Amino acid sequence: MDNDQHAAAWQRIGSVASTAGLTLASACQACTDDLRADFGGATLVTDGALRLLAAATDARARAVEDAQLVTGEGPCTDAYTRRAPVEVADLGRATGRWPAFAPLAVAHGGRGVLALPLTLGILAFGAVDLYRCAPVPFTRDEKARATAYARILAMLALEEHPHLLAAPPARSVRPGPQGYPPAVHMAAGVLAAAYDISPDDALARLRAHSFRHNQPLLRTAEHVLDHQRLD
Repeated sequence: MDNDQHAAAWQRIGSVASTAGLTLASACQACTDDLRADFGGATLVTDGALRLLAAATDARARAVEDAQLVTGEGPCTDAYTRRAPVEVADLGRATGRWPAFAPLAVAHGGRGVLALPLTLGILAFGAVDLYRCAPVPFTRDEKARATAYARILAMLALEEHPHLLAAPPARSVRPGPQGYPPAVHMAAGVLAAAYDISPDDALARLRAHSFRHNQPLLRTAEHVLDHQRLD
């Protein structure tokens, strides 16, 4: 059955690739459509330090993935750190598990979610998240197919981002989000110098500002780089 799921996933990806080309983005779209998800994304993490949204099916996916980065919690982070699938049938009931992320995800239309780690051997380098706008759980067959897709997405991710192969194994799990885009690190450095605070405190200020203003973390960072201040 595992081989059958893998073959079926490749067949669906191939049909999409015939028009859109074989890319991580087109494979993520094929996976989302095939598994009756409404939107999805693939996020890559390098050594727990740099984070990249490598594929997103639409603006909702981009917003929800950013919400995980800002709040430091959510299915992507859990799947990546635990190297195991994470499923929540109703994010509206997940405020105890993810008190900051869950309400933001629901506000952007996400109710059900299935997240799977992207791994190759001992190397873990991200996760793929599949969201439904209704609290409908994924079936056993759909979860098996999702696992097959995750393997394919992992290979495509490494093909498009070969530097991931040179990354050391993920460091021990720590509180907070796993990875930041480079601009966020740069903005934190600006704030640390401006306010004479530690880089960790500067990152905390960036995240708090983004969360308070319901603004993507990257946009907050870009504002700091442009204006040398938060406000």
